Amino acid sequence: MVNRVNRSNIIFGLLLLSGLTGMLYEAYQSNKIDKVNHAISVGQLIEDDAYPHLQKFAAAYDQGNKKDYKHAVQTYGQLLETTPTLSEQAKIQFNIANNLFVFGLIRRINDDGTLNDEARHAYAQAKMAYEQSLRLAPLERTAKFNLSLLYSVMSNKMKPAPKEQSTMELSNLPIGLP
Repeated sequence: MVNRVNRSNIIFGLLLLSGLTGMLYEAYQSNKIDKVNHAISVGQLIEDDAYPHLQKFAAAYDQGNKKDYKHAVQTYGQLLETTPTLSEQAKIQFNIANNLFVFGLIRRINDDGTLNDEARHAYAQAKMAYEQSLRLAPLERTAKFNLSLLYSVMSNKMKPAPKEQSTMELSNLPIGLP
């Protein structure tokens, strides 16, 4: 009986030790994650080399906040090349679309009231990025809302700005079929 109690004590002691070890590891990880989340919420760049993905994401987010939309889109595009998970891809596509949408809003109208070519291109790219984000995360409400805002800004009949016709005449070319 005493031998049996000793074995039980040893087994329960090992289970207790492994549980405490796991608890300490989880507390360490939780503390590390809290520090990263706090740095992001304050607007600081993450300097820890253990999080290169978050470091790049924070840099792209910071570029967007500083109204450097083209570089933000490029940095988010570089994040897509790191093979993130599907939910991360959806978030990245959503952020790409947001930056393109705002970039299009800034460059929206020419003097004659037509859409700027850059704005038209940015809107088209934003539409594709929102749709890709919704393919990856179909229940994302903010992506649906922003896509509907984009549709309200874009007209169905977006006409390109009138181009100047060439002043060179080609009068020596025959007209019609021979």
